Amino acid sequence: MTTDRPLIGISLMLGFCIVAPFGDAVAKLLGASVPLAQVVLIRFAVQLIILAPLVWLSRRPLRIRGVVLWLTVLRTLLHIAGIAAMFTALKYLPLADAVAIVFVMPFFMLILGKFVLSEEVGGRRLLACVAGFGGTLLIVQPSFSEVGWPAILPVFVAANFSVFILVTRKIAKHTDPISLQAVSGAMAVALMVPVIWGGEKLGIGAFTMITPNTDQWFLLLAIGILGSLAHLLMTWSLRYAPAATLAPMQYLEIPIATLIGLLIFNDFPDG
Repeated sequence: MTTDRPLIGISLMLGFCIVAPFGDAVAKLLGASVPLAQVVLIRFAVQLIILAPLVWLSRRPLRIRGVVLWLTVLRTLLHIAGIAAMFTALKYLPLADAVAIVFVMPFFMLILGKFVLSEEVGGRRLLACVAGFGGTLLIVQPSFSEVGWPAILPVFVAANFSVFILVTRKIAKHTDPISLQAVSGAMAVALMVPVIWGGEKLGIGAFTMITPNTDQWFLLLAIGILGSLAHLLMTWSLRYAPAATLAPMQYLEIPIATLIGLLIFNDFPDG
């Protein structure tokens, strides 16, 4: 068990808020040039390839048993679904808009943290998340009128990752973060390979496999590296601080994503 150390947890979550938007930006750069299932598969395969040798060389415990094992399976399924939905949303929405809509998530996390994990939720935290929820609604409305149903996908991502973070918090103190991410990467690859094979046989476009060119390989590897680093930082942060403490911190991802969107995609926020 690890004792809560909120300042360390907040610092690690800040690192996540900086790294994660870069991964989303790379996914947006890939756009529709690589099928969705292949992007997600390679993202987790890179995670496994990077972390498995680290686990072996550092002699970290790799075996996960009992309830923690089943929670890790649930966490992996949530992770796959959340990433797939976010990457799909990024095909249609500006980066800052997609990230901003996702940030109904801290509101969900605060409520779930209080009623599921019995974490303390103060009035100031609740007011901060209510204000953020109101801002999210302001962004959803014009985005929905412009692109339709894809504007709702980040709301699904928010609900998905709220549960994902609470599950991570539940198991983070009982597992090594690097081992957890390595096992999760292996599970994701094992789960996705037969699904992709079946989807390709059925002729479903999102499950078609292609041979990426050099630029696409570079971006695919970048997605895997950035995604692995971001979620290591998030997992470590949840070892040291409650989800309710970290939830408002995540709003810092919005201005970072806005700046990245402006610099890379020339997406200037409207009023």
